[in-house]
Amino acid sequence: MLGVFLDTETNGLNPQFHKIVEIAFKIVDLMTGAVQEEYHSIIAWPFEDWQKSDPESLQINHFTWEEVQAGKPPALAAQEIIACFKRWNIQRKKAVFICQNPSFDRIFFSQLISSDTQERLNWPYHWLDLASMHWSLSMDKAKKKQGPLPWEIGVSKDLIASSHNLPSEEKPHRAMNGVAHLLLCYKAVVGFPGHSGSSNNNF
Repeated sequence: MLGVFLDTETNGLNPQFHKIVEIAFKIVDLMTGAVQEEYHSIIAWPFEDWQKSDPESLQINHFTWEEVQAGKPPALAAQEIIACFKRWNIQRKKAVFICQNPSFDRIFFSQLISSDTQERLNWPYHWLDLASMHWSLSMDKAKKKQGPLPWEIGVSKDLIASSHNLPSEEKPHRAMNGVAHLLLCYKAVVGFPGHSGSSNNNF
């Protein structure tokens, strides 16, 4: 089973007005933790889309018009992602998406590759989130008096990291930083059953 650990950055929170400006993911063997391939792109949009940017979002990811203008056309990024997923046979029952905030990432990801296209390609429809994994495992430990309740820890990725003595995500928020931190947290929260400590686990 493969996991597509994915993160996006956008110029706002409303997909009706805002756009995905960066995408990154790593395809990981969920048994061993070995990274099979990684992908990163900044996405170029017309200036009229950039003008609708939410200033608070840009304060978080620090994207500038110059960076976005120099990015890839959405259609090219889509072609590259489709080719990558084809190489690794990213299909239902063979892979899942894993994110910190899948409801957010999935809808902006669909700006690049429509839901209809994803369905036609038989891509996974399971988008799993780290916070729910953390919540479930923390709740189980709390019931056994082995740890605090999940809401006492918090469910942001940085708070989950802190509860495992891990560093916060690097700033500013950029997609590949988010993917690397997501993987670090996933390893601590869930783990890889076949992990051997090999140098292939290079996230």
